[in-house]
Parts: sequence; structure tokens; C-alpha cells
Amino acid sequence: MTYYPKNTNADGSLRVVARYKLGFASCTDNDTWSCTGNCGNENTVVPNVVQELSGEWCQREGNMTRQLSSNDPFQLDLDGGDWISNLGSITTWRAVTVVELRNRSDTGRANRSPQTTVVPALRVPSNCRRDFNLLAFDPDGDEVKCRIGNSPSECNTCTLPSVLSISSSCTLSFSPNNTQGAYAVQLVMEDFPRQAITLTATSGTQVSLTTNNAISKLPVQFAVRVDAAVADCTEGLYLPKFLPPTPANGAQLYTPVNQPLEIRISAQANISMISELLFSGPHNTNRITDAGQFVLRWTPSADEDGESHPFCFVVQANISCNWSENADFQFVSTV
Repeated sequence: MTYYPKNTNADGSLRVVARYKLGFASCTDNDTWSCTGNCGNENTVVPNVVQELSGEWCQREGNMTRQLSSNDPFQLDLDGGDWISNLGSITTWRAVTVVELRNRSDTGRANRSPQTTVVPALRVPSNCRRDFNLLAFDPDGDEVKCRIGNSPSECNTCTLPSVLSISSSCTLSFSPNNTQGAYAVQLVMEDFPRQAITLTATSGTQVSLTTNNAISKLPVQFAVRVDAAVADCTEGLYLPKFLPPTPANGAQLYTPVNQPLEIRISAQANISMISELLFSGPHNTNRITDAGQFVLRWTPSADEDGESHPFCFVVQANISCNWSENADFQFVSTV
């Protein structure tokens, strides 16, 4: 979930666009967010399919527009869906987004949320330590931090298993173990101002925040699937390794409205066989193969002018009929 304030008017009314991604076992599944607080009038576009990995998952992207009479905050909640079968026996999901739109004293505009995205399920060999550096880009320049969600207000049974840990800088680490299966990961991403700021509401009321106060919060939830061990954890042998011209992790790319952005991705795995590129990004992204490279091609519309859109991609490889994928996935932010 990310949000973008739009068209703030002289009377304090404004439009806000929230884009969210949901992962399901099938592309026929769907769910909806409920709202509390300054909800205004809602117009939701039916989620479109971003990508489907047959028999495993489908990711869909929804677009929610709200017309608000003031810039007071509101909260979006997702409740009631079922997690895939997992080792933590977590059954139902819960996710919470806090949308803060009051005017910031440092930027002179409404707050913009951190940017992140991830594929619904990541795969790792059971014997390889892996670090997942999640995208944590903030268009306002805020410090972005990650933490485990709080039960039961932000997720249902939020505790991470002992084989997974999250740093405040949004690195999720997997420690080798002998247990295969899926783990549910339920994180919260927040933006913190780098200096003390004041938030001003349409009514004129003000709230002061320090560098220890979160401005907004977003849910980041996905699964980590632990597969059979591999003979060697070195990238480029069994596990795919990214090669040029693949953008560096965290790269920021610029593309003007109505002009196509092309992201070229190359990888090698000398022992296993690279089979597929998995990605999370705008639903109208085209994925093609060209001259041995994967290519993601996306054209922003006029309505997306001034927004940042995150991409995440991983390369999947086949190892003796088992699947593995590069855990050092790449994130690219487009502006």
C-alpha cells in the first residue's frame, strides 16, 4: 500500500490516491479495505493482475481514490482473509495503513508515504543465510524504518519465527535451518521526520512531531518459502546472480509521462537453469525476453505524474525439479 496526495484546494479539500497490492493463491480471489476516520467519498478500481505464478500465487494491484473535505488522517484495514498454510500456524490476515495528509512544516505540503513492494512469496534454500534488503524509499526524504507488527491491532499473531529477523533499516535476514515450508512475514513500515516538524490540519489545529514520532504506517506482508538445501550457496552457481545491465538494488530511475521506461535484467546460474523473472510493480508493466535478457517495460500516464512507483524483481531457477530464486532481489524506484 502506498498513497499519493493530489489536488489540494484552497478550502483544504483534496484528493488522495492509494495503490495497493494483494497476493492470493488464485487470480479469482479478491478482498477489500475498510476505512475509519476522514474517509470522504471513495472510488475503487477493481484490482488488476500484476503477475501470476501458476499453482503458487497471483498478485493483483488495486487503485483507491478518495475525495476528502479536509486533510485529517484516516485508517485503512484489511481483515478476514486466510494465509497460506505456514509453519507458524498463522491463519487469518490483518493489515493496517495509517494515511497522514496534514500539511508538513518542512515541505509545505501533505505527507507522502514510503515506497515499497514485494512479490507474494520468496524462496530460499534451507542451508543458505540470506539477507532481503527491502525497498525503503521515501519521496519526502524521511527516514524509513521497519518493525514487526503488533498483535492484534496490526496483524494476527505477528511474531516472526526464530529463523527470521528484521532490522530497523528494513533488512530481513534468514538463518539456515533444517525445516522446509512457508513462514508468514508481517511487517510495518513507517516514515520518521529527520527534524522536528509541525502538521497543520485544514481546521488550523497543529500537532508537533519529533524524530521519534512516526508520520504514517504501511503493512508489508509476504511469505518466505524454505526449500531443500543446495550444494553451494555461492551466487552464480545454483542460486542466480544478477549481471549488468541490471540496475543496482535501490536504484532510482526517472521517466517522463507517456514515455516508456525499460528495465533490462540479466542473470546467470552456472549449475541450475534460469527459468523465469518474477516481479512486483505497476499492473500495466509488460514483461518480455530480448537477446537473453529479461525486460520490464512500463509507461506512466498523466495521472501518475509526480509519483514514485516501486519495482521488485527476482530471478527463478530450476534445480533438479526443485525451484530456487535469488534472495538478493532488486528494487527500483521510478519517479
